[in-house]
Amino acid sequence: MPIIESIDVCAAAVPLDKVTSFSNRTVSTRHYGLVKVRSTDGVEGIGFCYVGSAGGAIFEAAVESLLAPVLLGKDSHAVEGLWQAMYQEALLQGRQGTVMRALSALDIALWDLNAKAAGLPLHRYLGAVELESVPAYASGGYYLDGKTPQHLGEEMASYVEKGFRAVKMKTGRLSPREEEARLKAAREAVGPDVELMMDCNNGWQDVTQAMQYVRRFEQYDPYFIEEPFSPDDIDSHAKLARLTRLPIATAEIGYGRWYHKELLDKGAAGILQTDAAVCGGITEWKRIAATAASYGVMVCPHWFHDVHAPLVAATPNARYVEFFWDDQVLNFRKLVDRQLSHKQGRVILHQEPGLGFGFDERMVERFGKWTRVSR
Repeated sequence: MPIIESIDVCAAAVPLDKVTSFSNRTVSTRHYGLVKVRSTDGVEGIGFCYVGSAGGAIFEAAVESLLAPVLLGKDSHAVEGLWQAMYQEALLQGRQGTVMRALSALDIALWDLNAKAAGLPLHRYLGAVELESVPAYASGGYYLDGKTPQHLGEEMASYVEKGFRAVKMKTGRLSPREEEARLKAAREAVGPDVELMMDCNNGWQDVTQAMQYVRRFEQYDPYFIEEPFSPDDIDSHAKLARLTRLPIATAEIGYGRWYHKELLDKGAAGILQTDAAVCGGITEWKRIAATAASYGVMVCPHWFHDVHAPLVAATPNARYVEFFWDDQVLNFRKLVDRQLSHKQGRVILHQEPGLGFGFDERMVERFGKWTRVSR
């Protein structure tokens, strides 16, 4: 019986090589919460999440003081029960935000540990739809000083040249006219047959403002418009969805199945971008994806392709993995010892047990420090 005997926790603050801008903010450093869960059988599972640019210490405190004591001494196979116990323990401290991200990281580590113990890659352990690879879109198109629409088009075209048949760009920071020029350049560069996504990063305040942009965008046939409003403004997402033929994608920072059910009930999302490292881990992600399937809604998870590739492979209503091919934006890549590869627009799944990779300890020690919690 695999009993959880120790948990290591680390907050790694990793600076970006270049300052990166979104529609409404600029990022120079990313904080990642890392955990390692070890059983008495000698098997170790890893988990991780993103906690913004200043949340590392909160993550460490949540794991050390709140959640690790719930897991220590328990059978690692009791994943559902352990999830519920952690959630119950966190009711007062944070059913969302950094505490829920800490729960997510620990839950991911449990699934990694158990899949490793079973000798199966995670997607096969979960029950696979795809066995070798999954479709992916190349994510980029960020704002940089001096970056013209032509430069953006060249960037998008470079992803197509790498074999991707779907790409994503940022939008919403500039005026409607300027954003239309960026989208037009991107569409002309990739051609009519490539699926082109647009990410607004909560950039608009109301539906009237959003429609000044969306009316201009429709002629270029984007695959979706992502996070047009604050994640908590579900009604505005639903109103916009009724006013445009463009699918609305959101929920990348949505927490728990109940939030996602409200999105679905109100018709506020045609595509869910639920992130397993945010929403409550793999356990909660699976529940949300199954609920979305009942509504006929696809899931295209946000951000960490390292964990989402096997989840997409095991989920019938999951279409795309968001893929970052270098570490300019997703610099979490610097912290792992093995990268996912891609071919012809598909991410090649790891076939080793569990997630199929570990942390690069040399890099982790450069940006953070491990603390052990044990019985």
